Amino acid sequence: MRLTFNRESLLAAFQTVATVAPSRSPKPILQCVKISASTDQVVLMATDTEIGIRLSVEDIDVEAPGNAILPVSEFGNILRESTDEKLSVAVSESSVDITGESSLFNMAFQNPDEYPDVNGAESESFLKLPAKLLKELIRRTLYATDNESSRYALGGVLLEMSSSNLVAVGTDGRRLAKMEGPVEVVGAVDLGDSNTIVPSKSMGLIDRALSNPEEEVTVSLSEGHLVVRTSTAMITSGLVEGRFPKWREVFPNFSDPSEINLTVGPVYSKLRQASIMTSDESRGIDFSFDSGTLKMHGLTAQKGEAKTELPVAYYGDPLTISMDHRYVADFLKTLDNESPFTISVQGNESAVLFTTEDGYNYIVMPLARDR
Repeated sequence: MRLTFNRESLLAAFQTVATVAPSRSPKPILQCVKISASTDQVVLMATDTEIGIRLSVEDIDVEAPGNAILPVSEFGNILRESTDEKLSVAVSESSVDITGESSLFNMAFQNPDEYPDVNGAESESFLKLPAKLLKELIRRTLYATDNESSRYALGGVLLEMSSSNLVAVGTDGRRLAKMEGPVEVVGAVDLGDSNTIVPSKSMGLIDRALSNPEEEVTVSLSEGHLVVRTSTAMITSGLVEGRFPKWREVFPNFSDPSEINLTVGPVYSKLRQASIMTSDESRGIDFSFDSGTLKMHGLTAQKGEAKTELPVAYYGDPLTISMDHRYVADFLKTLDNESPFTISVQGNESAVLFTTEDGYNYIVMPLARDR
């Protein structure tokens, strides 16, 4: 095999694929990316046996088709550190040689035939949706998952079908994020009953692989794996074992809630200011609504006190609720500064429901105010 490529162009694709390769493995070849070149296509692939990706890359001059194994650490460093605009990869029986105008690197040859197959089975049943929507489903739920929990089901995003909408849910037990949007259903797609939980690592990879937000992508289930296909990528992922919490029961059943309409930018700015005086041990911010004003109050004995306020359209009974500022910020960071949202709450100790007009819901449990 011999091919020539623009170093910076290949670097971006290589970094996406390399995130799958484990940093440690009893099988050293898994710490590598396989590159496969034919006369009409060049594909990068990686797997940790649970998650796999195939990514087609363009603008590569294939002088001789073939395959090569590229160690993530060494080849990644070459792409990052080389100052050559173009590099060539050539494979011999004993080495993989990378050459540029002012550099030469030799890596030990590894047999490409020993690399595990990275393929997702074709399915006649799948969901079709815009890549932009899938990115939003991931971006607005992934942050609420918990990879450290002993409850393994919390370490992923739940996917469910509701009528003609795809619903994504993430929770760590202290907050819950839900996003949904319309999809086209082709065939008989069964996402199961609270069992289609996609690992957080896989969802992050899918997000990075969705490079063209305007294209249509497909999502299917095959042999216990989720398969996502774009025009240039195929990602396959095993599912998280366990049952997801009954997330619908988490939604507060308000009888007479207070609803406050807000805009992201001003709230996020004041929140960042109020959080300056919080600490890892004391993360609570008091949100006080009264007489057309939202006041935020952060206080710790070690650092001091911060108070901010901004005008809001609230003229009900005085209301104060304490929330972890990080959880509120996580929600706000997924939206544009101009985006409107609504806070719904009933009393000082109820769960707080954040909603937008495009199917995004977020629930935060309040903190005790005697912290």
